[in-house]
Amino acid sequence: MSSFHERLRALSPAVLTGLRRGIEKESLRVRPDGALALTRHPAALGSALKHPHITTDFGEALIELITGVHTSVDSCLGELRRIHQFVYRNIGDEVLWGASMPCSLPDENAIPIARYGASNVGQAKTVYRIGLSHRYGRRMQMIAGLHYNWSLPESVWPLPGLPGPNEAYFALIRNFRRHAWLLLYLFGASPAVCASFVEGRKHELRELAPGTLHLPHATSLRMGRLGYLSDAQDKLLVSYNSLESYTASLDDVLTRPYPPYEKIGIRDGRAAGDGVDSYKQLATSLLQIENEFYSAIRPKRVIRPNERPLHALRERGVEYVEVRAMDLDPFAPIGITADTVRFLDVFLLHCLLTESPPDTPREIEAIGRNKQRTSTRGREPGLRLDRGSQSVELREWGGQVLRECEPIAAALDAAHGAVHEKSAYRDALAAAVRAVNDPAPVPSARILSEMQQSCASSYSRFGLARSLEHAKTLRSEPLPKEAEARFVRLAEESIRKQKEIEAADKIPFETYRQRYLSHESLRV
Repeated sequence: MSSFHERLRALSPAVLTGLRRGIEKESLRVRPDGALALTRHPAALGSALKHPHITTDFGEALIELITGVHTSVDSCLGELRRIHQFVYRNIGDEVLWGASMPCSLPDENAIPIARYGASNVGQAKTVYRIGLSHRYGRRMQMIAGLHYNWSLPESVWPLPGLPGPNEAYFALIRNFRRHAWLLLYLFGASPAVCASFVEGRKHELRELAPGTLHLPHATSLRMGRLGYLSDAQDKLLVSYNSLESYTASLDDVLTRPYPPYEKIGIRDGRAAGDGVDSYKQLATSLLQIENEFYSAIRPKRVIRPNERPLHALRERGVEYVEVRAMDLDPFAPIGITADTVRFLDVFLLHCLLTESPPDTPREIEAIGRNKQRTSTRGREPGLRLDRGSQSVELREWGGQVLRECEPIAAALDAAHGAVHEKSAYRDALAAAVRAVNDPAPVPSARILSEMQQSCASSYSRFGLARSLEHAKTLRSEPLPKEAEARFVRLAEESIRKQKEIEAADKIPFETYRQRYLSHESLRV
């Protein structure tokens, strides 16, 4: 433990108050009756291609709200709230679905894929999504999540035993993967689904009420086999031991043809013309592009225009980590609470400060089993997980991790000038300790309880009731005039920028596609 305490002591108050965080939050737009909105991305929200804060993910209805980078928890959540308020003022009577698992969904082919205009980069984004629909189906892509982007100030390096950001962030990532099951247990909020989500698919869910399926002890079906399901990706044993091992394993699956996807082909010879709709996918490799890799955490670096993420990592190293394991909290109007953000800060520092031995193929398989067990059975009394050669109770292991977090929470509170009544980080940790000992307060348990007590055990009714309540709250709150004016200006600027990009394109889309996906684009 000496290196843990040595590293913790090396984090000055300036570093601890300078943690950098940003949030990307997806939500489905739905009609007031809870059915998926089939409308286009509203024009008043600007260009989904170029708006810095409001875009779309897989489908036109899957809106994505993005904050800037903040060193304060309150300012980060404040910005996320203002973006929500602006969106609500510009989507008519539509509502943002407040849960991760989707509302009642129409037929696969009725779900509109997101469009980004006529530029090459915009068409590539749409073709990538057409590829996802062929590979995994459109319904699966309508799941919403919340991504937490996190980094330390540059001044922190080196730390004892961690010479620079690449070594440090990969050590953090290895430990995060070892302990990510704890986040699924504490914050998983998808124990039930609408039956339309799994129509025509094999599953082991049980009927709770007509139209609603669940597993009694599930925490996060989104993070389990029913979520971002990919048998092909399940076989990937990506190593996180170094930047080199990580980029090499991704390089391979981005460039080598994968026979089942070769069968789909790149283009549909029968489609009229050579527009975006004649394409079936961007590439026939196991991953079309880096974003298709469904990992609970990713090493990231801000990319330049038309740059590949893998190239950016190889050339300039890791800048931050993107935590992708978080379900939307349906009890929070903006999908996450300040307590959860503070717990994530403590947890990520724990992942960074504790010893992080290299991963092995055997351990990677155990990590997969633990994630699966916790997502489907996390609240089951006595549930055991695999740790090394041992089997250990989730409660016991979780309690141990949380005890190790205590000095981190205390240091964060001290750095933020905490006096007796200001113990925000320790309070967030204490809530997690209580939840490990008794699952009643975790979101997955609360959701099933509220569904059964107030919603006739219907997932759709629960999701809609919560979503309408949040819509009412956010619509009723005043949006400062200067914030509204800024969002209107950003929307107008984004439309102008999209037109400029479209006018500047000089090469055919097919030439652009081949260049962007070339082996050279990944290498430094």
